[in-house]
Amino acid sequence: MTQPRHLTYSDELLADGTAHRRYEDGRSEWRRRGADGLVHWHDTLGDAGTDERLGSDLIKRVHADGRVGYGRDIGYGRTVWGDGTTVLVNRTSFGGRLGVVLTALGLAGAVAVSQYPPLTLSPEEEEELRAQARAQAADSSAADGGSAGSGDSGGGDYSGGWDDGDDGGWDGDDFG
Repeated sequence: MTQPRHLTYSDELLADGTAHRRYEDGRSEWRRRGADGLVHWHDTLGDAGTDERLGSDLIKRVHADGRVGYGRDIGYGRTVWGDGTTVLVNRTSFGGRLGVVLTALGLAGAVAVSQYPPLTLSPEEEEELRAQARAQAADSSAADGGSAGSGDSGGGDYSGGWDDGDDGGWDGDDFG
């Protein structure tokens, strides 16, 4: 089994509350959270679409042309896309001492087949995952004394969302 291609990126919060994501391959993406809770994006290749949090670790990406793909947040700033051919790695989440330890243990590049996202989901499966995400966000809000933002889709490395704190709510890891 071949290991997936790892593609690092970094995010920069812009003055207007949007984010500029720069990938190591030279591509850029501009991202903003809409009132609908989705992350709307467009990139330098002329592509655009939305990212939606499903459940605790899945991301649904819908392209403007109707193509749909899924990613799975596998922790430490890593998101596996599609059939496991690409892993996006957030440089700021994966750096530092933790990155050195994971690399030494051989965990930085390893991705198990069980971590791959589904290739397709039925509308019913997606709705069930949305309900789980809403429940997790409600639990998080209650645990925080109601301080979690209502636009935050919750879960994993995404806690905090884009709508809390003085950073415009951007945590640099919203929707892999």
